[in-house]
Amino acid sequence: MNVSFEQLKSMVVFAHIVQQGSLTKAAEQLGLSRAVVSYHLKKLEQQLQLTLLNRSTRTMTLTEAGKVYYERCHAIAEHAQAANLHLENLKNEPVGVIKLSCPVNAGLQLIVPALAQFKRLYPKIDIDLQLSDDVVDIIKEGIDLAIRGIALADSSLQATKLATMKTCICGSVDYFAKHPVPESIDDLANHTWVVYQRSSATLSLEKDKRRFDVPLKGGISTNNAAARTAFVEAGHGLAKIPVYDAWPKVKAGLLRTVLNEYKSADIELYGVFPPGAAGSKKLRVLLDYLKDYFANQVATMGI
Repeated sequence: MNVSFEQLKSMVVFAHIVQQGSLTKAAEQLGLSRAVVSYHLKKLEQQLQLTLLNRSTRTMTLTEAGKVYYERCHAIAEHAQAANLHLENLKNEPVGVIKLSCPVNAGLQLIVPALAQFKRLYPKIDIDLQLSDDVVDIIKEGIDLAIRGIALADSSLQATKLATMKTCICGSVDYFAKHPVPESIDDLANHTWVVYQRSSATLSLEKDKRRFDVPLKGGISTNNAAARTAFVEAGHGLAKIPVYDAWPKVKAGLLRTVLNEYKSADIELYGVFPPGAAGSKKLRVLLDYLKDYFANQVATMGI
C-alpha cells in the first residue's frame, strides 16, 4: 500500500491523539480544530479498514491494531521532530519557543530571575513559563523543560541535574523575641513549626555522622512553599526552608537561621525534558545557562 502525503499527516495526527489522550487536546497541541483532527482519524481508519481507537463519550482506548500502528506513527512524528531540531542546530543563533514548567516558589525565587537574564542574552528565544506545584504531564502539556526537585522514577523522559541547594532551619526575628533561640536538638521540641505538607512530618538532621529525627508539630500547615516562608516570616513558628528562599530575608534582618552546624537534606534541582529534546540547540543553551547561573547563586549565599 502506497502512503500518500495526506496519510502521513493523518498518521502524525493519530500519534498526537494517543499521546494527548483525547481529540480535543490533540487539536490544541497541533493548532487544529477538533473537527479536522476527527477527520484525519476517520480517514485513516477508512484507508486501513481497521478500527484504531475504541471511543465512547468518556473513554478512548487503543485497539490491538491501534497499539501496533501507534508505535510506527509515533516513530514518524519523532523522526520529523528530530529533522527540525537538526536544522535548528545549524543556525548560528538559537531561536524558537521554550515552554517551561516549575514549582511556584522555586519559580519566583530562582527561575524567573534566571530567565530574565537569559532572555536578554538570547532575545530570539521566547519563554512560556507555567508555574504550578502539581507534577504536570510533560508530553501531554507540550512542556519542553520541567524544573523538579526529585530525580526521575521509571520514565521515558530524560533529566539532567541543574544544582544542589542547601536548606536551613529558620524563624523570624519577632518569633525569637518571644521564644528562646534553640541551641540544641532537644530544644527544638519546645518550638512551634510551620508544617509543609509536601514533605515528611519528621525533620531529619545530621551531625558528626549521627542522625536526629525531630517531629514537626504546629498550628499551621500548608502545601505551598511560598506560604510556608510567609508564615515563618510572620512569626508563626520555625520551618526548614531552602537557603535560596531564606538568604534574602536573612540579609534584610527578617529571618534568623539556627543550628547551622546540623545538616538537613539538600534540594536537588533537575531539568526534565521529553526524549530527544536534548538535541535542541535552544534547550541545550538554556540548560547550560541554568547550571552556571545556579552555581553562581549558590556561591553568593552565606548561610
